[in-house]
Amino acid sequence: MQAPAHTTNWYVITGAPCSGKTAVINQLEQRGYAVVHEVARAYIDAELARGKTLEKIKADDWAFERHILLAKVKLEAALARDDIIFLDRAVPDSIAYYKMCGLDPAEPRKKSRTVRYRKIFLFERLAFLTDPARSEDEKTADRLGRLIEESYQSLGYKLIHVPPASITERTEFVLTRL
Repeated sequence: MQAPAHTTNWYVITGAPCSGKTAVINQLEQRGYAVVHEVARAYIDAELARGKTLEKIKADDWAFERHILLAKVKLEAALARDDIIFLDRAVPDSIAYYKMCGLDPAEPRKKSRTVRYRKIFLFERLAFLTDPARSEDEKTADRLGRLIEESYQSLGYKLIHVPPASITERTEFVLTRL
C-alpha cells in the first residue's frame, strides 16, 4: 500500500516542448518567486558542455528517462512543502516521456502519487523552434503535449490552460490564478 500523497503549495508549469514554460519560469524568478528549473534541460546542457552529443546522451531511452525521473523525485523531496514554488515540469511529466519512448510508465506513475501539487498550468504550444538540447520535432512536440495533459488528468488534476500570449501576459495569467 502506498503512503498518502503529501500536499504542497507548489505550482507546475508544464506543456509540450516550445510552449514558453522556461520564459515564464525565468520571469517568475526575476520577480522574486522560488522556481525549479527543468531537470532534463539542466542535465542535457551539462552533458553537452562535457562534449557529449545529444544522440549519445539519449542513446538509452530507459536510462535517460529514469535518470531524469529520479533526479526530479530527489529534487522535489528536498523542497519545503508549504513554500510557494513554481516548477518547470514535475514528476508526472515523466509518465508522458516514458510513454513517448514506449516504456512502461508504472514507476513514474507510482512516484507521481506521493505528492499533490497546488495547481497545474498547461501551456499551449507556441511556434516550434529547435535548439541544441531539443531532440523533438513539431509532430513529436504535439504528441508529448497530449501525453502530458493525459498524465496529469489521470492523476486527478484539473488543468489550467494557458493560452498563447506574451511572456508578461502569461506570467500575469498564472499569478492571478494562484
